Amino acid sequence: EAQELLRKQHADVMVVAAYGLILPQAVLDIPQHGCLNIHASLLPRWRGAAPIQRAIEAGDAETGVCVMQMDAGLDTGNVVSEHRYAIKTADTAQNVHDALAEIGAQAIVADLQRLQQEGRLKSIPQPENGVTYAQKLSKEEAKIVWSEAAAAVERKIRAFNPVPGAWTEYQGKPLKIWRAETVVQSGEAGEVLHCGSDGLIVACGEQALKITELQPAGSKRMNIAAFAAGNRIAAGEKL
Repeated sequence: EAQELLRKQHADVMVVAAYGLILPQAVLDIPQHGCLNIHASLLPRWRGAAPIQRAIEAGDAETGVCVMQMDAGLDTGNVVSEHRYAIKTADTAQNVHDALAEIGAQAIVADLQRLQQEGRLKSIPQPENGVTYAQKLSKEEAKIVWSEAAAAVERKIRAFNPVPGAWTEYQGKPLKIWRAETVVQSGEAGEVLHCGSDGLIVACGEQALKITELQPAGSKRMNIAAFAAGNRIAAGEKL
């Protein structure tokens, strides 16, 4: 029934963005010029479900948007246009999402205008080298592993902000970490080195993390000054 409804539209082209399913070939063949996908990565890097988060988590210097001619594979189609974005050191997944949404909106309008003017869209195959897959996010992987390097933990915090939110455990309850920065200090992984209005510093496998925004269980997000005013985690305690 859905395919019949689409056929009745007599569409020149169909566009998808952030669509979580693979369209079957029967649907891809319905529009005269096929289906276009606005994908939030520089293909073939980060095909799949969570390209923005995986790019930040991996420490990529840049990402972007590709408008892609869809085929039956997972983000494997020819690229119609590519638009780059430099990832800033403090960018969260929300920041990058918002920037790429604006870039993608402008890109698809320009490509559709070109299709209308020229009657076809030029596209190029994706390179065979450099293929990576952006797996779906899970709450379990968002748990902080303090034995990792502080830089890796900091990237995970930004990558999983706002969803699912990086977290750790304190006194048997989840403690979400929303913003942090690396500092040159050391201690046993997970050990609290300092807790005050200027930051909650926790040792990692390499260097340490200075947490500046967090969310205790049952509370709202708060900066570290607000947290420290009503909570005290003693140096030497473990997260």
